[in-house]
Amino acid sequence: MTAPESPHILVVDDELSMRELLELMLKRENYQVSLAKNGLTAIEMLEQNDFDLILCDIRLGDITGLEVLKAAKKKNRETVVVLISAYATTELAVEAMNEGAFDYVPKPFDNEELKQAIKNALKIKTGTRDQLAQKKKPDKSIHFGMLVGEDPKMLHIYELVQQTAKTKTSVMITGESGTGKELIANSLHKLSNRFDKPFVVINCGGIPDALMESELFGHKKGAFTGATHDKKGLFELADKGVVFLDEVGELSVPIQVKLLRAVQEKVFKPVGGTENIKVDIRIISATNKNLEDEVINGKFREDLFYRLNVIEIKVPPLRERKSDLRTLAQHFIEIFSKDMDKEVYKISSYAIDLLQKYDFPGNIRELRNLIERSVALTTTNIILPDSLTLSIHKKQWKSPSRDIDRPMFEIPPNGFSIDNILENIEREYIKKALEASGGNKNKTAELLGITLRSLRHRIGKLDITD
Repeated sequence: MTAPESPHILVVDDELSMRELLELMLKRENYQVSLAKNGLTAIEMLEQNDFDLILCDIRLGDITGLEVLKAAKKKNRETVVVLISAYATTELAVEAMNEGAFDYVPKPFDNEELKQAIKNALKIKTGTRDQLAQKKKPDKSIHFGMLVGEDPKMLHIYELVQQTAKTKTSVMITGESGTGKELIANSLHKLSNRFDKPFVVINCGGIPDALMESELFGHKKGAFTGATHDKKGLFELADKGVVFLDEVGELSVPIQVKLLRAVQEKVFKPVGGTENIKVDIRIISATNKNLEDEVINGKFREDLFYRLNVIEIKVPPLRERKSDLRTLAQHFIEIFSKDMDKEVYKISSYAIDLLQKYDFPGNIRELRNLIERSVALTTTNIILPDSLTLSIHKKQWKSPSRDIDRPMFEIPPNGFSIDNILENIEREYIKKALEASGGNKNKTAELLGITLRSLRHRIGKLDITD
């Protein structure tokens, strides 16, 4: 039985070094590779050959990559096209997707990411969309219960959860709002010996102080106006299980006094009651405050703090685990694609690039909402930057036109090269940024809103001496 023929890829780029790099990389992956030095050559080759995939730069020496894309689709709608460009813009990405491109990858690209994009594109070629959707699901190794991520900080949390889940020790989960503290508490419960017993969540910031004692410990009939019958408190309902005190730092000091005995001795009295009720519960707490500072300022009892904070699990904000952005985005894409019955498979590399520049003050909760909105709005099977700008650009990213004096636009009688003008502008801004940062490339990239890898590529392309 003869082995199936390997896919045939046409590489179109007007830079010899880039063609040679892509040829070497793709041949190592056992693909057949043909090369075209410009767009017209590529179209001629398309007339004479059938290619499984076209990897094409947007800016060529003669015509654009979009024209090559249109020619390829005109000849054979099944040909898949992946476009690459150092001049990525939202408008180009949207136009490319509307014309049928599978993906749009900005230069400088990550080799592994590009190889994966090619593999996924070829799966579309063979019609196995279901396989692609399955492939894009994050590997089980990056899931831990309901938690998703493989950043070293998250792997450390997974280890802590495993080590402490089967103990009775009190755990304090700290971190900003939206980081997933309740998911960690849930994981501790589900991995414990109490997994089949109650998991009672108490929102300490959402219950009025006057009602908190009754909610926690219950009350007896006639204990106060309106107490027409006995009521069990949440601590009693959680017997043999877990009590999760969410945002415990919001509790008033008087309630903290009553909570201390319940946490310490697992014994309490209902409001208006005379007999102690003993329970077997494990306490897990969470807060977005610095409770040590609250203790110093007299807003949180020191003895209660030490009872609750036997083991601390610190959850990093999303801005400190950006390596998990793509994985988390993909996870949410799958959830909302299924909920909305839409065929959205992935998020584009350029959209991820855009997200990397954002701090996400709302953390994972904000990313989840953003992806839900993007899945609802996208008209392609890939999320593009245009559906992200609705919330992100409005919040933190300034338009350069607000900070840069608008130049005088005049067209010479004999015309000019707009590419040369844009390159000169780009060169000058990079020089200015290098000067402002004292030659520190990391700081320069931050000032320009690009990655360090992109900065290095542009310095080389524009022949900037630094």
